[in-house]
Amino acid sequence: MQEAYVNIAAYKFVTFDDTAAIRPEYQDICDRLGLKGTILLTPEGINMFLSGTRDNIDSYLAWVRSDPRFADLEVKYSLSAEQSHKRMLVKLKSEIITMRMPLIKPELGRAPAVDPKTLKRWLDQGHDDNGKPVVMVDTRNDFEVDVGTFDNTVDYRIRKFTEFPEMIAQHKADFDGKTVVTFCTGGIRCEKAAIHMQNVGYDNVYQLEGGILKYFEEVGGEHYTGDCFVFDYRTALNPKLEPTETVQCFACRAVVTPREQLSPLYVEGKSCPHCAT
Repeated sequence: MQEAYVNIAAYKFVTFDDTAAIRPEYQDICDRLGLKGTILLTPEGINMFLSGTRDNIDSYLAWVRSDPRFADLEVKYSLSAEQSHKRMLVKLKSEIITMRMPLIKPELGRAPAVDPKTLKRWLDQGHDDNGKPVVMVDTRNDFEVDVGTFDNTVDYRIRKFTEFPEMIAQHKADFDGKTVVTFCTGGIRCEKAAIHMQNVGYDNVYQLEGGILKYFEEVGGEHYTGDCFVFDYRTALNPKLEPTETVQCFACRAVVTPREQLSPLYVEGKSCPHCAT
């Protein structure tokens, strides 16, 4: 595969009270650089998924980091033969990821984070550095989990992130004496989830720094089965951060595996086996 485009995912929780005023500047520089993707500007920070040539992505990141609020913006990278998005949108939202828990403010203090290499070592040895069993908790929606997740993960089959706080509060006793690591695609949901868990009394909870994408980037796919769902035309990435044959149905938005694509009910761009259920 000729990898002509660089795809980036990045976010930062920080007070961002001039989102409406600065939105045209973000739209303008992305248009001038030929970038495609989505940027969310919110009072609690920024979130972005963008695709472009290496030089233009580098130019954009230099521009973003010229704002002192985003000077330390951390980025996750992948490559593709085509741009991973088809259009460029800069949106104003109330939250980076909707949780409806206004007391959770990551900017004021994060939950402890575990980096991918340390997490892999914990999973290799079956416990953390204090000898406690490690339990992985997936904070993503059910259809994302179905594409792939960490081995032996706790999956509450939530349909939207706003369901997570009540669900995790109901199961607090399940994690007594254990180290909990929350994770998601890129780190946003698990960052909020870990803070909430601390707030409701969890004693030993971490977030996976950079999410699944950073784990793939730094250590590969050990202790992970399947692929990682992403919200762009690629649908899913394997542990090498390469697009897979998994697609998303145009009609019902269900994830359609390569095997399901063999069904006579699958018509590209029109329908899939999930449409009939």
